[in-house]
Amino acid sequence: MSKKIVALLPMKANSTRVKGKNFRDFCGKPLFRWILDSLLEVKEIDTVVINTDAREILAENGLIESDRVVIRDRKQEICGDEVSMNLVLADDIENVEADLYIMTHTTNPLLSAKTISKAISEFNNAEANETADSLFTVNKIQTRFYREDCSPVNHDPDNLLPTQDLEPWFEENSNLYLFTKSSFAKTRARIGAKPMMMESPAMESSDIDTPDDWDMAVVATQYFIEKGLIQSLEASDK
Repeated sequence: MSKKIVALLPMKANSTRVKGKNFRDFCGKPLFRWILDSLLEVKEIDTVVINTDAREILAENGLIESDRVVIRDRKQEICGDEVSMNLVLADDIENVEADLYIMTHTTNPLLSAKTISKAISEFNNAEANETADSLFTVNKIQTRFYREDCSPVNHDPDNLLPTQDLEPWFEENSNLYLFTKSSFAKTRARIGAKPMMMESPAMESSDIDTPDDWDMAVVATQYFIEKGLIQSLEASDK
């Protein structure tokens, strides 16, 4: 039997650094539509669950519930900027059954369906071999780091190795998380007790948190559109 896979896409009305970013026009369509469209393109995903305090704003932007999209009104006690995302996820997991949960953000507009499918495949293989109980995406970084006092972290300034020969470091990029109900129960978090990392493509791994992030993501999206790697809203409507 195939697994039931549910994608969790939390979405709040307000944001701190980029006001109303989830619903702002981003290269021709609301920001949230980019990642939602990618999730719906992944055939393995049965349902996308949107936990939100903005049902009316979603409706104004043309999104209502369908056979694959479920909108859950966020409970008042887990609303607000100071609430841990793990509490929101816990509420979804308690109320929506699945064999595998995928979690991403509206702020990851360039994450492709191909990368999401790859993550599902890699996690399924790891789970079958009992080598991992969860997966998260990372950026691989090989550069020279320093502490605030200018002392080196991962290199010797007196023995300058080429950066490609430095020990790689991996940055959690907040793009994609895969986990099960049981792995979440162990840690009460989207990263379980025995996680694995997957490097996501650098050009897809934007996470919009600041105005600068927004501008850089727009530039990357326009590049993808010009190269024909993704479609603009206008092209997809033809």
